Amino acid sequence: MAEKTRRSITVDAPAEHVMGVIADFAAYPEWVDAAKSVEVLATGTDGRAEQVRFVLDAGMVKDTYVLRYRWAPDGLSVEWDLVSGEIQKAQHGSYVLEPESSEGGGASTRVTYELTVDLTIPMIGLFKRKAEKVITGTALEELKKRVEG
Repeated sequence: MAEKTRRSITVDAPAEHVMGVIADFAAYPEWVDAAKSVEVLATGTDGRAEQVRFVLDAGMVKDTYVLRYRWAPDGLSVEWDLVSGEIQKAQHGSYVLEPESSEGGGASTRVTYELTVDLTIPMIGLFKRKAEKVITGTALEELKKRVEG
């Protein structure tokens, strides 16, 4: 797979609250603009989603795909890989949370999102990386808004 896109943002909330929002797939259509439906297909013994189907409509880009998730035991990271997709042939991503102290003594979390996507249709690397930057940037802004909102 090609090089990954990495973006970070600081969210004014404890890491466990941020991960709770990330793990609440049923609520994604409420705060992820492109998510038209999200369905957990399988859960692990810990109750966390293992396979999730997404129906995305981001204007010119529409896709239905399934991701397989792996959750870190410490609750500070999650990774995923593509199981199946219509226009994607591969996807690997992760969220890594780093607890921080914020101004005023409250808790904040540095959230780093990494993403690599390979499509079934040919795309110039420059355009693919730009699309990944838009996806990761938008996802982090929407996550921050949802957690802090």
